[in-house]
Amino acid sequence: MLALKIENLGKKYILTHKSEDSLYNELALMYSRLLRRMRHPFAERSKPKNSEDFWALRNLDLNIEQGERVGIIGHNGAGKSTLLKILSRITDPSEGRISIKGRVSSLLEVGTGFHPDLSGRENIFMNAAILGMRTREIKQNFDAIVDFAGVEKFLDTPVKRYSSGMYVRLAFAIAAHLNSEILIIDEVLAVGDMEFQKKCMGKMDEISHKDGRTILFVSHNMGAILQLCNRAVCLDKGKMLMDTFNVPEAVEKYMDLSKLHNAVSEWKNPGGKFENDYFTPLRFGIYNKNGGVNNAPAKPNDDLYVEIEGIVKKTEDGLGVGYSIYTQEGMLMYRTFQADQTDTENEIKILDGHVILRSRLPLSVMNTGEKRLDLSVIINNINWLIQPEKRDTPSVSFTLEPYLNSSSPYRTMKKPGPMISNSLWEVIES
Repeated sequence: MLALKIENLGKKYILTHKSEDSLYNELALMYSRLLRRMRHPFAERSKPKNSEDFWALRNLDLNIEQGERVGIIGHNGAGKSTLLKILSRITDPSEGRISIKGRVSSLLEVGTGFHPDLSGRENIFMNAAILGMRTREIKQNFDAIVDFAGVEKFLDTPVKRYSSGMYVRLAFAIAAHLNSEILIIDEVLAVGDMEFQKKCMGKMDEISHKDGRTILFVSHNMGAILQLCNRAVCLDKGKMLMDTFNVPEAVEKYMDLSKLHNAVSEWKNPGGKFENDYFTPLRFGIYNKNGGVNNAPAKPNDDLYVEIEGIVKKTEDGLGVGYSIYTQEGMLMYRTFQADQTDTENEIKILDGHVILRSRLPLSVMNTGEKRLDLSVIINNINWLIQPEKRDTPSVSFTLEPYLNSSSPYRTMKKPGPMISNSLWEVIES
């Protein structure tokens, strides 16, 4: 039985570029457009000056059967989140049509539908109602939601005091316990700890097999895709590259794409993006010991550094500036902020104004292959200013070559896992 049918789906945005005209000319142009709209309210709107069409999705056809667990993969900007927003009825398609059989519950952003000043208890009722759950259903599932989220002690605490992990635990618990036929999950599980991620994966597997619910799952973590999904759809630049039940084949395609799209060693802020009251990034990249941008494959004994340059406006609320590093498969290796400095005698203190932070990459303990770094900025370990694994997150990457200083072929092979052992061994008895 079909749960979801997508036909010739497309989503177009109009990108407006910064004009070199004076402010007077810009205002005059706006006034002219307003007059034209008032005189001819039903006339077809013309495209703004200095603009172009951008198709986030185009010509997408997809049929999904009830009970399938579909992983939607692709690099940042491939169209994954746009597709899920259309399916969740957050945005309308520009062309094509979708047919959905049954109720949809979606978790696209951490804490979507939560009111920060309301308690966890109040937000359970409000968020569940937004997702379409009736009051009787909420009461029936209330204890199970609280138990799954593990927030019993904080039920009557305003959620603005919750950590990002508590936010996502509660949000996932509500979505997972809604009696919907289709569950849509977009990236947010990356925020939770490993134990909770494992718990979420188990829950999604359970509701798919036991209740026959359909799951659409977007993640950069290919291990999670391989574990959960029995089908994979690979997108690139808004178009479908692959739709297959051979999930490992799709993952391999994604990893090949990552080599093409992520070969960037330095990011610079275009046009003042990510403006906020605390920290605005200016530059983020991987550099050698001489300060040059690292564009070449790295060796385990190289000296490589991560540098983050920006403007600090406010630090009293626990500003954390750092990065998250991932394997080629999308597995989080570690996340670090400037406050993690282990040398107490040289404790890092950020002052207001211009700052450049530097951290050495521990290459000698990393396994070989592609590595991706996402800029990560947070307040009080709760509120993200720049969240890793999001579509517009500043990202850089590098390739780590295998050890070549040994005659043993085993030393040159890529071994499983994100880390590599440099342990010294000796024979005690033979």
